Amino acid sequence: MAPAKVLSRSAAVHPLDPPQPEEIVAASSAVRQALGTKGVKAQRFTNVFLKEPPKADVIKHGFFPEKSTEPGAGPVKPSGLPSREIFLHVINLLDGRSYEAVVNLDDIDEPKVVDVKQLAEGVQPAITVEELVLSEEQMRRDQRVIDAAKAVGVSVEQLHADGWSIGWDERFPGKRVQQCITFARYGKDENLYAHPLDFNVVLDNVTGEVLAIDYPAHRSTKTGKLGVSTKPPTEASFDKPEGRERIPPPLERHDYLPDLAKRAGSDKPIEMRQDLKQLSVVQPQGVSFHREGNVLEWQKWKLHVGFHPREGIVLSTISYKDDDVPGASKAAPSERPLFYRLSLSEMVVPYAEPAHPHYRKFAFDVGEYGLGYMANSLSLGCDCLGSIEYLDGVIAKHDGTTETLKNVICIHEEDAGLLWKHTDYRPDGRAHNVRNRKLVISMVCTVANYEYQFNWNLHLDGNIELEIKLTGILNLYQLAQGESTGGYGVEVAPRINAHLHQHLFSLRVDPHIDGALNSISEQTIRAVEAPSGSDENWAGNAFTANQRILQTTGEGVRDANFDEERSWTFVNEASKHYSSGKLSGYKVMCKDMPRLYAKHDSITAKRAPFAKHHIWTVPYEDAHKYPAGMYVPQTLDAPEDSIEKWVGDGSKSIANKDIVSYITLGTTHVPRPEDFPVMPAETVRLMLKPVNFFRRNPTLDVPSTADAQSTAAGAANGNGASCCS
Repeated sequence: MAPAKVLSRSAAVHPLDPPQPEEIVAASSAVRQALGTKGVKAQRFTNVFLKEPPKADVIKHGFFPEKSTEPGAGPVKPSGLPSREIFLHVINLLDGRSYEAVVNLDDIDEPKVVDVKQLAEGVQPAITVEELVLSEEQMRRDQRVIDAAKAVGVSVEQLHADGWSIGWDERFPGKRVQQCITFARYGKDENLYAHPLDFNVVLDNVTGEVLAIDYPAHRSTKTGKLGVSTKPPTEASFDKPEGRERIPPPLERHDYLPDLAKRAGSDKPIEMRQDLKQLSVVQPQGVSFHREGNVLEWQKWKLHVGFHPREGIVLSTISYKDDDVPGASKAAPSERPLFYRLSLSEMVVPYAEPAHPHYRKFAFDVGEYGLGYMANSLSLGCDCLGSIEYLDGVIAKHDGTTETLKNVICIHEEDAGLLWKHTDYRPDGRAHNVRNRKLVISMVCTVANYEYQFNWNLHLDGNIELEIKLTGILNLYQLAQGESTGGYGVEVAPRINAHLHQHLFSLRVDPHIDGALNSISEQTIRAVEAPSGSDENWAGNAFTANQRILQTTGEGVRDANFDEERSWTFVNEASKHYSSGKLSGYKVMCKDMPRLYAKHDSITAKRAPFAKHHIWTVPYEDAHKYPAGMYVPQTLDAPEDSIEKWVGDGSKSIANKDIVSYITLGTTHVPRPEDFPVMPAETVRLMLKPVNFFRRNPTLDVPSTADAQSTAAGAANGNGASCCS
């Protein structure tokens, strides 16, 4: 009998580890060969990422506790690895059709193509960074585009464009289409967004052919009205509409780089502040966290940190070592599972201007581009301060080879202000003060003009916080001299119009609170109905907190109501607090929940159904991850694999089940002149907060240590004082 073949696995040691470079190359090679046998000779790989094993397999192999462990039982120990599979998207460059494939890499030396299929005509995978860069080059080669720029005094060398997804354009069915929003740049590194041009270019991403030049309508300087319909044209055109005057770009420079920026209204350079003293973050004893590969442990937390080309940072298998439950100790805690997976599953940025083609600006920065592909390589001491550990990201290139994005995920600790304090005000009373600290796992993504910083913060008291900082440069269009914005924008500088818009994020939460079977409890705060002066409510002050378990997918579609402080908590109905008697859980706390202002029958709402409500809860299925569907570009309606279809007729049970919620948070941005030429960061926050989960304050064991480096202003040495008296 021949000896059994020894399988050769990649360097991945955890089933949720991102694909290694050798895995991407092996999978791409296998798919290239498989498609070659089908006659697909010219291929472009657009997305390659891990096809995550079923949740049940990850738990079965010991990478996440199925339920809270008994004190002293020790941590759950892995045993073997589930099957390793890679998911790929490929475009046939000869006919523009798209394919998806799955490759098994249990033996990386002999990859097996498990599945390969052609997608329906018109279905498009995400746009790549390479395509965005290529679109500017392709546009510049077209003589009609060159002539359009020349007509307003812009040379081909000065012509630039941001490639954008186009949403939907019925003039070009079946083509992989992209729009180019055009600008002029008059000098190296100058802020090109200060010089928007008066036309957009539509091109075929596969062939590079320019399909149309669109000229947005402008408002009359006399009436303030467009004078034309906002309906899209039915045919492609390369000429400006009859009667529409060409408008040269604004010429005034508005630079933000220190060596180029000028004083307001002057040609003199800005003077940098000289009185801002250095502030350093120092950890003389090193960091408090420990990392092995992608598995991270810090202050009773344990989790897997993943890099995903589409979702960016993915936190998985999140648990907490609770040493305050009966029978537990520091040496023998109970490992309590909290969340199987947390990620930003989608986002949409709809703009308010109704005129064609501006309404095509509603980018899905997750599904149409991919946050991981847009991730920055972070700089030590600039993007993150203190003692830093980094994780790299690996992405696939068009030819199936790989590129390593260095230092895309930053892991570090930050002081987080006051954790808790009390002073006994009596003459002999004592005071005690404890500082908070958080572990920050962060990424910065550049999506054309905008930057997003995504910070996942773990706190000492068991809180998990998602903090999103929005910065970068506003998307801008020009105004004619004396033209009104129509109320749909703000003239942030002369003739520069920043359109109103929203940033709406969909946070996917896969709870596993003390086990797989969870429910979602809705809480409302209400004043009692009994009037003031009554026996029940003589002082008129009474109000109560009321909870109910949402039973079905229909009930699980909910909206924020700040009048009654409506909130939601992921609970385990089999786990109750020993004293309060209430269900153990984690509460969603978020004040950044604007409504979607686009109408619910709009193209925006159809393509981004998740944005119509603030929370959706559905039964868990391994394949359901993206609430606007797997394939987002150039959709006109929500596909079958999207959130409204998962809700169905609303009758599916979500009580005491394995569930997943999609939470919509964000901001409505009415631009300010202070946001120009570059925007100070605006912050959106959501907190997952333990409620009836711990027996008591879980931070009583956090030491109260005075910072020896702190000084009285002007003094040379630390104070050496204690925070406890």
